[in-house]
Amino acid sequence: MTNTAYAIAGATGDWEVVIGLEVHAQITSAAKLFSGASTTFGAEPNSQVSLIDAAMPGMLPVPNGECVRQAVRTGLALDAVINCWSRFDRKNYFYADLPQGYQISQLFHPIVGEGTLEVETEAGPKTIGVERIHIEQDAGKLMHDQHPSMSYVDLNRCGVALMEIVSKPDMRSPAEAGAYVKKLRAILRYVGSCDGNMEQGSMRADVNVSVRKPGEAFGTRTETKNVNSVRFIQAVVEYEARRQVALIEDGGTVVQETRLFDPDKGVTRSMRSKEDAHDYRYFPDPDLLPLVLTEEFVEDCRASLPELPDAKRARFVETLGITPYNADVITADVETARWFEALLAEGVEARAGANWLTSELFGALNRMGRDIADSPVSPAQAADLLKLVDDGTLSGSLAKQVFEAMLETGEGAAAIVEARGLKQTSDTGAIDAVIASILTANADKVAQYRGGKEALFGFFVGQTMKAMAGKANPGIVNERLRAALSQ
Repeated sequence: MTNTAYAIAGATGDWEVVIGLEVHAQITSAAKLFSGASTTFGAEPNSQVSLIDAAMPGMLPVPNGECVRQAVRTGLALDAVINCWSRFDRKNYFYADLPQGYQISQLFHPIVGEGTLEVETEAGPKTIGVERIHIEQDAGKLMHDQHPSMSYVDLNRCGVALMEIVSKPDMRSPAEAGAYVKKLRAILRYVGSCDGNMEQGSMRADVNVSVRKPGEAFGTRTETKNVNSVRFIQAVVEYEARRQVALIEDGGTVVQETRLFDPDKGVTRSMRSKEDAHDYRYFPDPDLLPLVLTEEFVEDCRASLPELPDAKRARFVETLGITPYNADVITADVETARWFEALLAEGVEARAGANWLTSELFGALNRMGRDIADSPVSPAQAADLLKLVDDGTLSGSLAKQVFEAMLETGEGAAAIVEARGLKQTSDTGAIDAVIASILTANADKVAQYRGGKEALFGFFVGQTMKAMAGKANPGIVNERLRAALSQ
């Protein structure tokens, strides 16, 4: 295991930060974990609450088989142990957004055991251990901003199925924590078990941070709850590590507690003392039988997995000849990978397509504030443009003009080329005539070039292209210019 060099300088020397993450990922499912209520995001408050979610007397939970399947598929994607026997437990606590007075979770016998996730760091690849994945219910949502002296409860999220993906304390820098979450989110999206939309709350992390002198035992950790972006996760690690070092070096001690992150101020604040498992009085849920999975079910889940990011990246580099950088960029998000593969299906050469996607299309999408799923240019339209470059109809500069027009109008490349007269010319007679006039008008520079100042060649190319409004075939311009200048 390779560690990224990251240390916190203190008055008594360097300190090491130790990070573990508990990622809560909403399972992709139309219905909740134990009821048929909808999980659609953005519905009117309390419009998606069944009698089970509201904990009405006599209502018995029934596990959603799709949620179980997605959890198993996620575990397999992380090369984790699948536990064919698992059990639900009740985690008892009282809060307004939890009508039952307990959360159904899996403490003692989770559905998924140990696995691994490999991330890229500045020091090279590093393997992060996954401790477990268990299935549990989400709680509702409290809203405090509608009345100065009242809070409101929205139970739409109550009972939504979550996977809690618990890492081992293997991360040693904010960058490693960020890389872990990005890679995990990518895998979840490839598998289809979670949409990974952190801004909507369908993926969030509890960030566990402690500090120690290198080589010593782990220190006391704090847990910062419900952090909902990669940037904020890294900010929590940075702030908490420095806060704890300063506290210890001032003679204080770190308290095991739960904290909240204030994104406006970039600080964490104490919320409550950290509970241990016995504080929740866990016990097996008497309303639910254990989950018993067959080997056939597990193998069906395995067979349903798509090509995962690491395998896809390796194939793009080794089989298609794409640069490792482009392969990293394209495979980092499943939507980008799908878009690229649709482009290849249109007959575009892989390296040219990858270069165009990561430069021209991504540049345009960044300017427009869009992601690739909302691209105004489809893979088929992009393929038509790139084929016009490949067959010599368009030069690189003309292709840029056509692409901008495609973004503005939504029209196809061929129609724009025809309507605007942007077709590249390869007529050697027309090119020779322009070259002759350029050389005549710049006789002094011609003499300098022939006298050994070969850097002037670029000047002649530029003048020729300018005179032909950028429509001349650059290859032919170069060839005819060299011939003319050598006479």
